[in-house]
Amino acid sequence: MATAGIVTGDSSVFEEMIAEYPAEIRRLALASRALIFDVLPETVEVVWPRQHTAGYGTGPKKMTEQFCWLAPYDEHVVLGFYYATELPAPEGLLEGTGRLMRHVKIHSQADLDNPELRRLVEVATTHRVPPPPS
Repeated sequence: MATAGIVTGDSSVFEEMIAEYPAEIRRLALASRALIFDVLPETVEVVWPRQHTAGYGTGPKKMTEQFCWLAPYDEHVVLGFYYATELPAPEGLLEGTGRLMRHVKIHSQADLDNPELRRLVEVATTHRVPPPPS
């Protein structure tokens, strides 16, 4: 049975979702989330606590209004992009073999500081998603 997502812009639901992970992973997850909101302050966040994922977009619907997602793991945080194969990304930045989706594994702050990653998030916010509500 699918768990309903919780639409939020408040970090408390996200923080609750990542609470069981190691401190460094929690820090990287929060920093990844902050990057998304820094690029698009009007981002709509949907947290799926039981699935340990959160989606980000201009609305709550996956694939039509969201451009990326975050998923914490014990060794890294995944920053995934719904339409990554259609986005301009430098060779080697994205991983995965899906028809459309790809992801970046965030192992350290240096991964988040990569200007290519920020550019990818910036482009993703405008690709196949409606503009943010005014």
